Amino acid sequence: MKNIAVFFADGFEEIEALTPVDYLRRAGLNVIMVQVPSSTTKEKNVVTSSHNIKVITDITLEEFFDKYKGNCPDCCICPGGLNGAKNLGSNKELLHFMEDSYLTGHFIAAICASPALVLGKTNILKDKYWTCYPGMEIETKREYMENHKDLPFLTDGTLVTGRGPGASEQFAMELVRIFAGEEKAAEIKKGSCLR
Repeated sequence: MKNIAVFFADGFEEIEALTPVDYLRRAGLNVIMVQVPSSTTKEKNVVTSSHNIKVITDITLEEFFDKYKGNCPDCCICPGGLNGAKNLGSNKELLHFMEDSYLTGHFIAAICASPALVLGKTNILKDKYWTCYPGMEIETKREYMENHKDLPFLTDGTLVTGRGPGASEQFAMELVRIFAGEEKAAEIKKGSCLR
């Protein structure tokens, strides 16, 4: 079974984080919701969204590292939300883990502000086509900006990026297609009345 980690930090955008969790779990994949601590973290396994909704995660980042260091999940997903992306991007251990995962052939996915504010702090965007929330591309290195595209979502090799909240469904379904196949993606599309 495929293992997929979704990283939650305070300030995350709900639809960008929970849509992939929902659709990937519908597809029968093992999705691990990971709490990434920040200066605003108050209690274990509880993260607060950009619209003040509390979500309970499966494990903390420390527990995740204990379980998965040296055995990366098939995909790491970073939701957006400006403050959530900033909090993810300020965690050096997480950045190092994702870069190592990517370099060993595992998928990395990010949406909204996270392609720029998280992946832009690593070498993951190097020589890759990618998208993000409009205007956030200026937060990255000039060499990365050259390959930025204004698309709802974009897959380039093992990198999947999405533009913003309105592209959450397309972003999530692209991940379903990659990890569960075309047939399962079509089944979920029909069953959930996707546009």
